[in-house]
Amino acid sequence: MGLNRIYKIMGHRLNFVNLSKILSVWLLVLICFTSCSWGRDNPKSPRTYLNNSSHCKSLSQGSLILGDESIALNPDFDNGLSNWAGKGCQIILHDSLSDGKIVPQSGKYFISTTGRADSGSGIQQELTGRAKRKLAYELTAVVRIYGGNVPEANIQATLWIQTADFRQQFIFIASVNATDSDWVQMQGKFLINGFPSKVLIFLEGPPPGTDILLNSLVVKHAAKMPPSPPPKFEVGDFWVNVVTNSNQNDGTTSDWFCLGSCTLSVGTGSPNQLPSLAAESLGLHHQPVSGGYILATNRAAPWMGPAQTVTGKIKLYMTYQVSAWVRIGPGAIRPQLVNVAVSIDGQWVNGGSIEIGDDKTWHEVAGSFRIEKQPTNVMVYVQGPDAGIDLMLAGMQIFAVDRSARFQSLKKQTNMVRKRDVILRLTGTDSSNGTKIRVKQTRNSFPIGSCLSRNNIDNEDFVNFFVRHFTWSVFENELKWFYTEPQQGNLNYKDADDLLNFCTSHNIKVRGHSIFWEDPNAVQPWVRALNGNDLISAVQNRVTGLVTRYKGKFKHYDVDNEILHSSFYKDRLGNSIRAYMFNTTRQLDPLPTLFLNDFHIEDGNDFRSSPEKYTQLILDLKQQGAPVGGIGIQGHIDSPVGPIVRSALDKLGILRLPIWFTELDVSSTNEYTRADDLEVMLREAFAHPAVDGIVLWGFWELLMNRQNAFLVNAEGDLTEAGRRFLALKQEWLSHAHGFIDNEGQFSFRGYHGSYKLEIFGPNGNITRSFNVGRGKGPLLIPIHV
Repeated sequence: MGLNRIYKIMGHRLNFVNLSKILSVWLLVLICFTSCSWGRDNPKSPRTYLNNSSHCKSLSQGSLILGDESIALNPDFDNGLSNWAGKGCQIILHDSLSDGKIVPQSGKYFISTTGRADSGSGIQQELTGRAKRKLAYELTAVVRIYGGNVPEANIQATLWIQTADFRQQFIFIASVNATDSDWVQMQGKFLINGFPSKVLIFLEGPPPGTDILLNSLVVKHAAKMPPSPPPKFEVGDFWVNVVTNSNQNDGTTSDWFCLGSCTLSVGTGSPNQLPSLAAESLGLHHQPVSGGYILATNRAAPWMGPAQTVTGKIKLYMTYQVSAWVRIGPGAIRPQLVNVAVSIDGQWVNGGSIEIGDDKTWHEVAGSFRIEKQPTNVMVYVQGPDAGIDLMLAGMQIFAVDRSARFQSLKKQTNMVRKRDVILRLTGTDSSNGTKIRVKQTRNSFPIGSCLSRNNIDNEDFVNFFVRHFTWSVFENELKWFYTEPQQGNLNYKDADDLLNFCTSHNIKVRGHSIFWEDPNAVQPWVRALNGNDLISAVQNRVTGLVTRYKGKFKHYDVDNEILHSSFYKDRLGNSIRAYMFNTTRQLDPLPTLFLNDFHIEDGNDFRSSPEKYTQLILDLKQQGAPVGGIGIQGHIDSPVGPIVRSALDKLGILRLPIWFTELDVSSTNEYTRADDLEVMLREAFAHPAVDGIVLWGFWELLMNRQNAFLVNAEGDLTEAGRRFLALKQEWLSHAHGFIDNEGQFSFRGYHGSYKLEIFGPNGNITRSFNVGRGKGPLLIPIHV
């Protein structure tokens, strides 16, 4: 994912820009101590009670609390400051503040901080003994800020856990943009996997000098919400272009308007056929293309361009494919971005992006989108080129896609790519003609895995699902440099070692993710501070230390992560540093396949990471001598459309390198839509001959970065996405039965993988095992019985 992802650092989910404060947060938790004093009531001023505390003293223990009762005690402060403490600051109880301008939203009291010295200071309560493992809890808090000349600031709720072996975990619960003008509600959920010896919940976030105000904080066992029903669509909803006058057949710009002060006119000479991806999806449903186009001139800003209102035409939870021909006018001094955007009540949604380097050629732009909340206004518009550059648009199509209509052809492709003809040649006393035989596949050899973090494996329900259904893994953060060496020379491989030992014990193969990461926000402060020889030395130490330590243990390495989007090391050490990273890794461990890994490759939404740019990057690295052996597509995708995904795979497939989806996840508030998204991606990947494996970026609710992406809810119940995933895994197992023929043979066509053979002979039942590997032509397997 890109910069908006939420990272988990030592179990702490937070925006990575907060990385620099993590150590100070740990230090505050470890060295803080508590003292209390009580203010004296002043009948002429608001009543206040002062709690001067900077530590997590054990305040209250209790038994299991479920239902409507809050495990956060004294949630409305009716008992004063009882059970509450300051974290690195003092807290004060109020019935009003600021000369009565601030009063509680509910109840009689609220509390505030005072003397906050850093962003990690705040309000806390100990939940030890009341917060139970493997139960989902929901937090609801009413907050605002006060003072510091800051009108708004982010307030974050965090759970801190210490285990019996003194391992610490920070769990991000929720955050909200709070203001100094009104109370706002913050909500979030959390799950405890392991066996905690101490649990604290705290609020933090605003800059020093700005106080946190808390009116109430409730933590309850989260109610299980019934799943939303599957969306219902009519056949007539599909394949219909919601854009009118898309071909300018009448020679006018009717139904179109210019967003901004530009001018629209009509021209002729655009391609007289649909863009290829639209044609593939629409088939016989498309209308003729006239060759007319809209010309936008006098553009004074990049966002100006042709627009059309489509309010009322977009249905909730339907996936819409976007396709158009675009071209730019003369005068550009650099490549130009062209973006199809959808405005949903003023919020920008990406409908596809492309970079254009010439003004002579029409280019296809393709993408997709979906909306999941009822809008009041929907507008589509085309934007991007620099001010003064003309923009041309032709044949725009926005239509709902019946994605399941493609599945039958994908099944045929899968049968060709993932199966093989098998001939079992049986010999021995129980191999006579007519003997009954049964073949059952026990495991498909196609790699399907999921990411892990250290805290996941403390949850035995998670572990049971993982080892039953996945054969590969990747560590979410535990191998990344910021995790293994947060301070120079302070190495931490314990969590990575624990995960590797877990995977080894369960015969799970592991991808090494990642040796380096070019995103400067993913580079720890001490590395960012290095220059020249010091930075080169640190890079050398990193690759040597990691790869030597784990020689022979990882099957893949993501050597340098997301280099289409960032260039921290290249900018400082030169273009050759990337080839150095690959070559040094290969010299230290010749066995792993060495990958690049990047995002938005497969969806058409990011001009920086198009398949063409990815291909050129790989060719450039190989020309420099880098032993690039695999192509990683992360797969953090929204509203996937099969032909768009397939097109990207076809373009990358010409490199004849194995392609892996390395971080696949899909998201929807409707679990049936989420299941459809997942099925699209799994079927497209499994049917493509260039794809060698799929790794999900998690599957368990509250243990994933991405919201509404889970297959299993927090307490172990399958969602529709999980059921669809397991159904596909069952579909991709081959079974056969019949009789041995007069030549002592039994033939079938089956998926690659492991099989069990049962022979029901005259001397009793006999069981044998065999494997079907990839290859051309029938596989002859001799079996003696």
